[in-house]
Amino acid sequence: MEHQNPFTPHVVLIPTPMQGHVTPTFHLAELLCLAKLNVTLLTSTYVHQRINKSIEARFARYPGFKLEAVSDGLPDDYPRTGKDGCWASIQGFALTAQPFLREMLSSVGTSVTCLLVDGWLGFANNLAKEFGIPLIAIRCFSAAYYWLDAYLVKLIEDERIPFKEEDMDKLVENVPGLDTFLRNRDLPSFCRTKDRATCLGLQQAFADEVQRTSEAYGLILNTFEDLEGPLLSLLRSKCPRVYSIGPLHSHLKHRLDEEKTTLPISSSSLWEVDQSCLSWLDKKPAESVIYVGFGSLTILEKEQILEIWEGLVQSNKYFLWVIRPNLVIGGENGTPTPTALLEGTKERGCIVSWAPQEAVLAHPAVGGFLTHSGWNSTLESITAGVPMLCWPYFADQQVNSRYVGEVWKIGLDMKDKCDRKVVAEMVNDVLDRKKDELKESMARMSEAAKKSVTEGGSSYCNLDRLIQDIKMMSIKGAD
Repeated sequence: MEHQNPFTPHVVLIPTPMQGHVTPTFHLAELLCLAKLNVTLLTSTYVHQRINKSIEARFARYPGFKLEAVSDGLPDDYPRTGKDGCWASIQGFALTAQPFLREMLSSVGTSVTCLLVDGWLGFANNLAKEFGIPLIAIRCFSAAYYWLDAYLVKLIEDERIPFKEEDMDKLVENVPGLDTFLRNRDLPSFCRTKDRATCLGLQQAFADEVQRTSEAYGLILNTFEDLEGPLLSLLRSKCPRVYSIGPLHSHLKHRLDEEKTTLPISSSSLWEVDQSCLSWLDKKPAESVIYVGFGSLTILEKEQILEIWEGLVQSNKYFLWVIRPNLVIGGENGTPTPTALLEGTKERGCIVSWAPQEAVLAHPAVGGFLTHSGWNSTLESITAGVPMLCWPYFADQQVNSRYVGEVWKIGLDMKDKCDRKVVAEMVNDVLDRKKDELKESMARMSEAAKKSVTEGGSSYCNLDRLIQDIKMMSIKGAD
């Protein structure tokens, strides 16, 4: 990468090497490229191999963009899913990314204005301090979840975590902004551990993460003011420079429209997308289909997937379901699939290994989204105006689903239930019985999301402020 103008900022972006973090970070990278900043994005070789062709084609129009990759130390066929798999990938990537970044920052002729780094990658904070480079933290979760992170330390310290089984529906106390509706059941899944030693390890991890972010120049969040205004206000009392610039996927589309570019946004998906489901949707009535997608990390037991499948068939509704090759534990073994499920799917269902989710949610035939409540999926559903049926798996997803059902009232929360009758009933609630009230709430939120990324909107202005702050760093660094 050539840096002919010493005042042209050079930003290094480093996402956690997981789909839910890679996608919004690539959207942010392109937004910065559109602002004429030089951008280097560092990811894992595993991610790079799966997105290289589409990303290279996409970013070829930006001469200041460069994609770098280092190994996460795991074999290609290692299952980077579930809680253990994703954590192993993060740890492995951190071990190899640290010396790579050190060499980059030490290289003669390489001038780095600032680092934009995912909050879990603490090694970058140490290097930023060592080289005297500003660091802005990126959190690919909601503002509510990040705010909760800080208080989990205190909850563990006060021995409110772990909690007893009979206290699952007890309100979480002493967490400002959340304590009137958040229950123990809605805390991140890892809070359900019964092992005190595990809790103490989590306590230290969260304390370190919160400390790193408090020391950073600022914090970037993929959210918008009308969605999480109260929590953003609380965050700004602790961290004055909070840049809420989401929904990033929608924000990028709008800025590209302003540029009058006709290039479609390339996929940063780690899985091969099956476009055939769009043709299947074309043949279905308006708002008649429940779209089912559990993201890139969720793993299910055979019994769970059969209960969900049976519920979908019993609902008598059309369904489009994404079943990744590694979604089911031991999916290739066990008892054969009941004939009734196969017949019901043939009549009303479509199953694909990976779908173009934004296009699916925007399709007029889709009336609801049965989701794992990942933050990207939540924002994409809001932007598309599609009510959600939430079945969270882990981490921030429990918090997100509670907000969807209880605070924003743009969907229903089905957490901790995996029963065919419940699935069937709640699918019908979303598509029929509670359709009007959910759609009314969702329409208001969807409109607010779209407005936030247009000129004069909160996210639009916050991105401009972020870019201006980075440019000022470059000028100061050249003095």
